[in-house]
Amino acid sequence: MHRYTKKVSALWKLLIIGILAYAAMNAFVYFMQSRLIFYPNIPGRALVATPEDIGLPYENIEFVTEDNIRLHGWYIANQQAKGSLLFFHGNAGNISHRLDSIKIFHRLQLNVFIIDYRGYGQSEGKTTEKGTYLDAQAAWNYLINTRGISEKQIIIFGRSLGASIASWLASKHAPAALIIESGFSSVPSMGQRLYPFLPIRWLAHYKYNTKHYVKNVSRPVLVAHSRYDDIIPYEEGREIFLAAAQPKQFLEMRGGHNDGFIVSGSAYINGLQLFINKNL
Repeated sequence: MHRYTKKVSALWKLLIIGILAYAAMNAFVYFMQSRLIFYPNIPGRALVATPEDIGLPYENIEFVTEDNIRLHGWYIANQQAKGSLLFFHGNAGNISHRLDSIKIFHRLQLNVFIIDYRGYGQSEGKTTEKGTYLDAQAAWNYLINTRGISEKQIIIFGRSLGASIASWLASKHAPAALIIESGFSSVPSMGQRLYPFLPIRWLAHYKYNTKHYVKNVSRPVLVAHSRYDDIIPYEEGREIFLAAAQPKQFLEMRGGHNDGFIVSGSAYINGLQLFINKNL
């Protein structure tokens, strides 16, 4: 009887330890979500290069959001521009890490306006989901009100986290088109894939519901995603595409999450060019 009692006691201890460990994991995910989503310090907030390093003149732009946060971006004009691209980048680094993409869009005869969200690069403030939407709206207002660009001449582009922000903005306005690259359908969906043993859909207070936003976009949508994306699964991109209304196109890429647009080469550039030419 004594041995039996010891075994039961040991099992209860293991059970309690397991419950506490599981609760601790849930608490970590819930309270540390911002650090799991936003990586402004990887590789860093310092601007390591400028468009001039790839031979493109540019303007440093400062503008203010509705809640009085000062943001920083670059405006790269193109003398042969057929339209303008509003660029929302992913969740790590800053605008100076996107020169390869800026060069591609310049080759596609677009003015490019790329910004850093609050808390990224030289932009002020602390990053939040609501804050990034305010940042996107302020960038749109800058192009419309300060530069005097017609919304029909603006393509909204978002990569990874930026795809959700771009989709939110496009659902509120009528741009020429929306390009979603390597995006996720929502934070809860991605979180459940990463942590299938946790009740992520209950824990997630960040939503970034790209799938919901894209349903309300009335303009043409291009969704680009790689089957070999090592961070955001291909299925996430397909979910976004299926949720989007017509007219819509899907561009299948090659390569990983961070280099797919480079690895895909001419197939990527030609796919973008056809879509842009059709909608500008």
